[in-house]
Amino acid sequence: MIYRFRVILDNDTEDNIFRDIEIKDNSTFEDLHYTIISSFNLHGKELAAFYISNDNWEQGEEIALDGFTEKNQILMSETNLKTIINENQKKFIYVYDFLKLWTFFVEIFEITKEKKDAIYPKNIFSNGNLPKEAPEKQFVAEENEDSIEDEDLDYNNFDDYY
Repeated sequence: MIYRFRVILDNDTEDNIFRDIEIKDNSTFEDLHYTIISSFNLHGKELAAFYISNDNWEQGEEIALDGFTEKNQILMSETNLKTIINENQKKFIYVYDFLKLWTFFVEIFEITKEKKDAIYPKNIFSNGNLPKEAPEKQFVAEENEDSIEDEDLDYNNFDDYY
């Protein structure tokens, strides 16, 4: 089977910048990653990750490009698309370059049969051009009742902490 993904740049402008991509269901998330960076003309030298998402685009479990952090981490190169994608799971958030935070919404909009003699993966439609700079992101941390605020610290007794 062939998955048709729409990959939309998350930006706060009226510009709709997206790519429609076709890729085989037995391809890996790493294959999708390289297809996305090629379709948007990103240089491809930065770290990236997919995040499983729900219908409200809430970020869930990470599918990492490289396994630097956890032993049981899901890796793009080891995970076929069809092992995660199902009737209830068709949306992902893709982040490229963790310093600039290029963020994309990735969603399957159609599942179809493979066409004879077609070469996959491929970009089947492009709309808009990527801006020179990643759209600015502001992340606001949730309040944690157990967190220590600066005013809670006694800097006169700094040695007591060490």
